[in-house]
Amino acid sequence: MNIRSLTRGDGVVIGAAVLLLIASFLDLYSFDNVPDSVDLPMLWGSGPVVFSVVLAGIIGAALVVVGRGLPQAPKIAGLELVPLGVAFTVFAAWSALGNIFDVTGGYDNIEGTNSDFLPSPGIGIILALIATLLMAAAAIATPLVPALKGALLPAPRPAAPQPYGAQPPGGYGYPGAQQPGGYGQPQPGQYGGQPQPQQAQAPQPPAGDFSPFWFAVPVPRPLFAEDGSPTPIAELAPGTWYLAVEQRGAALVAQTQDGRRGVLQDTSGIQRG
Repeated sequence: MNIRSLTRGDGVVIGAAVLLLIASFLDLYSFDNVPDSVDLPMLWGSGPVVFSVVLAGIIGAALVVVGRGLPQAPKIAGLELVPLGVAFTVFAAWSALGNIFDVTGGYDNIEGTNSDFLPSPGIGIILALIATLLMAAAAIATPLVPALKGALLPAPRPAAPQPYGAQPPGGYGYPGAQQPGGYGQPQPGQYGGQPQPQQAQAPQPPAGDFSPFWFAVPVPRPLFAEDGSPTPIAELAPGTWYLAVEQRGAALVAQTQDGRRGVLQDTSGIQRG
């Protein structure tokens, strides 16, 4: 699971799930005339609340986060994880709302019940309602709101961006490395030549004012072929640095770590190295 592919909206879902877990250990009921020494039940003391609010909300949050964090998320009974998780979070919020309106679960409908001794919603179920509403809203709005689609964790900045065509210290990690030896240069063991140290040859600078630079994408973005083919040749992933070698209008010609070149059409929100 790549946590760098998670978005800010996924972070809100995770935070809401933590709040729901905390709320589950707080009071389910509240009485006006009961001393503080009375031990009131928490949310775990009610089976319907545990199953329909606490567990449904936590399971829904887990499905949403796992579904968006895995490159190829598995399906459950033919259903994708993210839509299934969203349905769980909405159900949990709906159930929490019902428990707020009828915290006694129908006990107050018994004839002759003294309303003065009926409980009101406790702090636990109130926080659970807030958590599940926040969770469901974030799960639904993440694909729709640009602010929530941003990367949860920013891509790590390189210690020192290398010039285009240079091999960075520590071995292969960025595109543009030159292979040892070249035309007219003796290879080890040939014609008595001695092994030569590897040297990076600087390429010709691109035309115009454009200078190559490293960049990272906030969310997965497709990389299209330079010939205009509509089929992506690769997918740029958050948390990885790529080299922009040319600019074509608002698009960039990017080079991946394995040497492939393509056009990045959506350059919004990219992080420059």
